[in-house]
Amino acid sequence: MNAPTSLCRAPELRDWLAHLHRTGRLAIARPGAGLMHEIAGIANRLDGTAATAFPDAGGGGMTVVSGLLSDRDWMAEALGVDRAGLVAAFQHAAAHPLPWREVTEAPCQQVVVEEGDLLGRLPIPTHNEHDSGAYITAGLLIARNPRTGVQNVAIHRLQVSGPRELGVLLLPRHTLAFFAAAEAEGHDLDVAIVVGCSPACLMASQAILPIDRDELEVAGALYGAPLAVARCIGSEIRVPAEAEIVIEGRLLARRRAPEGPFGEFPQYYGERAERHVIAVDRLTHREAPLFHTIVGGGLEHLLLGALPREATILNTLQSSFPGVRAVHLTLGGVGRYHLVVQLHQTSRGEAKNVILGAFAAHYDIKHVVVVDGDVDIHDARSVAWAVATRFQADRDLVVVGGAQGSKLDPSTEDGFGAKMGLDATVPPGAPEFRFTRIRVPGQEAIDLGAVIDAGAGLEGIL
Repeated sequence: MNAPTSLCRAPELRDWLAHLHRTGRLAIARPGAGLMHEIAGIANRLDGTAATAFPDAGGGGMTVVSGLLSDRDWMAEALGVDRAGLVAAFQHAAAHPLPWREVTEAPCQQVVVEEGDLLGRLPIPTHNEHDSGAYITAGLLIARNPRTGVQNVAIHRLQVSGPRELGVLLLPRHTLAFFAAAEAEGHDLDVAIVVGCSPACLMASQAILPIDRDELEVAGALYGAPLAVARCIGSEIRVPAEAEIVIEGRLLARRRAPEGPFGEFPQYYGERAERHVIAVDRLTHREAPLFHTIVGGGLEHLLLGALPREATILNTLQSSFPGVRAVHLTLGGVGRYHLVVQLHQTSRGEAKNVILGAFAAHYDIKHVVVVDGDVDIHDARSVAWAVATRFQADRDLVVVGGAQGSKLDPSTEDGFGAKMGLDATVPPGAPEFRFTRIRVPGQEAIDLGAVIDAGAGLEGIL
């Protein structure tokens, strides 16, 4: 696969904000918007139409930004590719990561603070009605494998539990594996939380990669050059040098505390429970930093999870099923749970194997629909038409009970539930005319401007 062609890359957060402003897609709120629900409410009202900047948020002097990647076209634009090439660009970056380059002077360390109420210095909003308090929602949590030293980057929800303490939900992924290894030896795990970074870093953080692959190398490949990183002051962790804010701390061994509820991507609340704790040791940031927040359940939240998963799920499926053409995680399925697969099927039963392969590709996937190449997988009406006309439940339904799913799906028992697949493809060997779609010859070529009289009245008709 060739590397994507650059159109108009926005390498850093400030470049992207400037581009959105130039193109009329950045709304700037009046100074002093409230941290308690007001910022989230305004961002939600503009969700998908404009990003938002909130100067002097909460009266604390810093600016909060939100909605930066709340449209699939914007995500492509930020990477310098067109919409059709977005998944391919991510596939290429995941397959061809670029090692980062370390620098000794970094904008993210222009200001260093180690004393006092560290988290109170930041304009951290409270989003949804029943959230347990203020949350850092766009923080890239970076940790190192204590056995190999290789980093992992992910976004975890982070509850402000005190002036220097965060509660964190760790799902069964790489960060939790790193911490379990450290805790087994009686050690804390160093972490860094990066708030305010490039579109490439944000998207790369959501890649589904093997455990010892650093997502910052994928970010460099998305950008097209090795990412500049800086070593944290108190640990060996490397963070994006151009980031706005870095919170340095430690995941505490043998310490748990209440965290939640919090409004999550399924648009329900994640429940309160005893969860892991981060002790905050220091704060570093740019002069006049920007604080990025992602409103729980909004388009930015859903799309950031969907796109990278599509790319890595497509790679996984195509490695076993060359006939798989494309995949799409639907917004109706909260960008995680509902997958549509476009397949050129050559053998009976292949669609069912693809369904099972999709379940194995990521445990979040709950429902899979497999369709033919003539179905637009990004058009819900087209997919529903395929199910209505090509699917029979007694023949084409796959149900897997007692499977691991998302712990944030409230219909499961702590992630234990069922999965369902629908084979909505034309059966191989079916009579050709039975499934021939109707079409009007020449319809696409008609020039409506030439055949419609826009100024005509009803004289002579009625």
